[in-house]
Amino acid sequence: MVISFAGLILRVLIVGRAPIGTSGRNTREQAANTLTTTGMYSIVRHPLYLANYIIIIGFVMEFHVWWLVLLITCIYALYYERIMLAEEAFLRTRFDGAFEQWAAVTPAFIPKFRGWIPSQVPFCWRTVLQREYNAFFLIIAVFFLLDLIGDSITEGHFKIDVRWFAIFVVGFVIFATLRTLKKRTRLLTVAGR
Repeated sequence: MVISFAGLILRVLIVGRAPIGTSGRNTREQAANTLTTTGMYSIVRHPLYLANYIIIIGFVMEFHVWWLVLLITCIYALYYERIMLAEEAFLRTRFDGAFEQWAAVTPAFIPKFRGWIPSQVPFCWRTVLQREYNAFFLIIAVFFLLDLIGDSITEGHFKIDVRWFAIFVVGFVIFATLRTLKKRTRLLTVAGR
């Protein structure tokens, strides 16, 4: 669970400094008004995918099976490689020389920490709360379900751990509150983000 939350913390650090006009959660078409090359993007070209991988590996490690980690790593690499290539083709077309210059010194997936360039965009908690409540609740829900299934199999009957249930309920309340604030108010909306 610590590993999965480390991935979420990485996502928080990235999303909290996302500048205006950068690619977001767009599934229909690529969009980017600026090429982000500072902050986490100065040490790795796809930091959000790295963060997602860390979250998923945290889930998989709960099974304590080394080859499952290797299998999921291979599947993740095959799946996301196509997405990364498509995004980079778009960025190459959109930003041409600037993209090539950045890509030449910034690795695609494994960070190169000595290339760090601080972000000039101030960190924004409201942006994080608006965008990352799903990932937060997903981590809690997955570990709750893994514990529920594991305990039920071990005990031979359906069993809910009270502590895990309490964590799940608190996580759900936080999720529902943030989702309601995002969908029904402008409280989490930040101009330019």
